[in-house]
Amino acid sequence: MSTVLPEGLRDWLGAHAPALNDGSANDEALLPALASAGLFAIGVPESFGGAGGRTGDAVDAIAAVAEHSLAAAFVFWGHRAFIEYLLASPNAALRERRLPALLDGTQAGATGLSNAMKFLCGIESLQIEAVREGEGWRLDGKLPWVTNLRKSGFVCAAAVSSRDGEPPFIVALDHDRPGVRRSADLDLIAMRGSNTAALSIDDVRIDAADVIAGDARDWLPRVRPAFLALQCGMSIGLARAALSAAQARCSSARATLQDALDAVGDGLARQVVALHDGLAAGRFVADPVALFRLRIALADTVQRAVQLELQASGGRAYLVDPQFGFARRLQESAFVPVITPSVTQLEGELLKRAQQTARAA
Repeated sequence: MSTVLPEGLRDWLGAHAPALNDGSANDEALLPALASAGLFAIGVPESFGGAGGRTGDAVDAIAAVAEHSLAAAFVFWGHRAFIEYLLASPNAALRERRLPALLDGTQAGATGLSNAMKFLCGIESLQIEAVREGEGWRLDGKLPWVTNLRKSGFVCAAAVSSRDGEPPFIVALDHDRPGVRRSADLDLIAMRGSNTAALSIDDVRIDAADVIAGDARDWLPRVRPAFLALQCGMSIGLARAALSAAQARCSSARATLQDALDAVGDGLARQVVALHDGLAAGRFVADPVALFRLRIALADTVQRAVQLELQASGGRAYLVDPQFGFARRLQESAFVPVITPSVTQLEGELLKRAQQTARAA
């Protein structure tokens, strides 16, 4: 289960991966590069202008990009997650209006729903509030961490609570809507070419045409499997890259690592199969715990793979050599456990559910 990237894109990602990580790249060029390879259309029905296939195919595509650059895969994930929201939206007019520019990469899509996924698990409250105003709403709040807020323009999904007793709902916010303000890029230690920033929402007016889903509590559990599975593609690709590098550098002097390499590789393969099977069968909607466990397991696989690359590389891994790639992958691997929902948050949710089950027994 893998996607073969066009040679031109592989070369481009290989050449730009260090700069995408340290922020010295032209981050405006990334989205068109991914779009020109047709990646955003993967898993999108042909009737909506896509290439067909399933969400699992999009997971494979993100994994393929992550083998070359996690920053590029992070942007891909955020953009493709927004596309998934439109595919799951009952607002057909919004989908028809937005999808073409998202599929061809002329507009950036940002998920903005990390806060909402934590809200769904009871970890935190929604950070944007709506007040009814005629046929629409007035919004105020902030999203402290959103990826793919492209400086030349973006549309961002956000979850909104209602001060008027309505259910929380999901909206699409344009970069140029009055009251929407993007901060400077966050000062990340890596992945700096991902256009990650905070978003302030001050007295922003919207109406029904901007609503992706009218009831977040009903809609979020149905899109959460895609949100997390697409995110897992990042871990899969990074783990594969580290294992491949470790295998290539595993000289006869380090042959003792081979059993560990085989074990981690076999475990990764099983995790990928479980992810695809669960997505295809639709099991993760009713059983999110299984997906939480897979996300945690894949994060652990990434850490083990990167450590094996370090051991296989020896002292060379500690030299400054951007083309060698280890230092970048080490930085990238540090990001995997903290992507929302973080491994700690997921483990807390598993513990809470276990305690609830024990009390009910």
